[in-house]
Amino acid sequence: MSAGAVVVYFSRLGGFMYTHETVVLSAVAEAIAEIKHCEFAARFDDAERHAGSVFFVPDDTLIADEAAYLGIRGPNDLYGGVVPYPFAKTKAITHQLVDACADRPEGWSSAFPEKVKDVVLPGYTVFDLDDARVAARRLLDLGPIRIKEPLAAGGKGQAVAATIEQAKTLLETFDAVEIAVNGLVLESNLRDVTTVSIGQITIDDMTIAYHGKQRVAINNEGSPTYGGSNLVCVRGGWKALAELPMPSAVRLAAAQAKFYDAATSKYPGFTVSRRNYDVAQGFDGQGRLRSGVLEASWRSGGASTAELAAMKQFAQDPALQVVEACSVKRFGRGQQAPRKAVIQYQGDDPEDGPIIRYTMITRKLGRNGSGRRTQHAASLETASRF
Repeated sequence: MSAGAVVVYFSRLGGFMYTHETVVLSAVAEAIAEIKHCEFAARFDDAERHAGSVFFVPDDTLIADEAAYLGIRGPNDLYGGVVPYPFAKTKAITHQLVDACADRPEGWSSAFPEKVKDVVLPGYTVFDLDDARVAARRLLDLGPIRIKEPLAAGGKGQAVAATIEQAKTLLETFDAVEIAVNGLVLESNLRDVTTVSIGQITIDDMTIAYHGKQRVAINNEGSPTYGGSNLVCVRGGWKALAELPMPSAVRLAAAQAKFYDAATSKYPGFTVSRRNYDVAQGFDGQGRLRSGVLEASWRSGGASTAELAAMKQFAQDPALQVVEACSVKRFGRGQQAPRKAVIQYQGDDPEDGPIIRYTMITRKLGRNGSGRRTQHAASLETASRF
């Protein structure tokens, strides 16, 4: 059943957002309102609560008590997710502790990382610097390691160490109090990496799933960062996705993401309508090809505009079975979008500099498999290679 209004909500524990991110979040909420055939009521105002039902589009995964205060009872009430503890919405949830006596936050489940250990990269989550040094020594036996801040996104807050001396030097730059609160992730570093995106979203009675690849952009500081996603979306959930033809590496990523998703049952209290899993595939320090889930996103993200553009197509045409869509982020002045693209943001972001963000449909397929690509699909496929 459709909600009376769709609103953007900025959560208590939400992190910093660039101006273009807040603008795109509003565009996501507007797209959902269109799909649900209801009002877009802009930003949620606690002082002026809506008389009817409200569908929330949060900036971040919500914690259970905040969701309850807002009246969110289940996945039909939001685009995103609700988790029982703050650490459960971050990269910290993915890996095991160094031992049974290691520091951990309230609510930590050792059952979850034990369950997913075969579908993630070798790694540890730590909440203490001494544990971090232990984890580094163990993992360096397998090759270089990547040290990651759990709250960082878009490839930021990460560093690679190839020796224990390098690891110790890097670890000394982290604040012990922040580690105790938010944790730190150490895992095997991969080279020649491709990041596969696997996802499933549900709005009202419609569910779609997808596989895709992330694109890399060079930001205005000259550093590589997330540049968008090319998605192949299918009507239906995980089962429909598994029935799509796809390369064996992508099929493996999809199976790993589905397994990771199912394991969240080890944390009672999860409420999720938007699932997105990043799966890294590349070579480890010993030259072995590895594939593993890096992290989950249970909130609006970089691929959201493409997800919703595809969902809108499915809603408008019951005969459609597969829709290919892309979200694109490009930095620098003079960037232009293709003629049929929908631009979500174009301008000079006060903190991130000149940037354009747009979305477009690149292919649609009906039940008989017929369909065609748009003019720009081939170039986008080439650009999607990591």
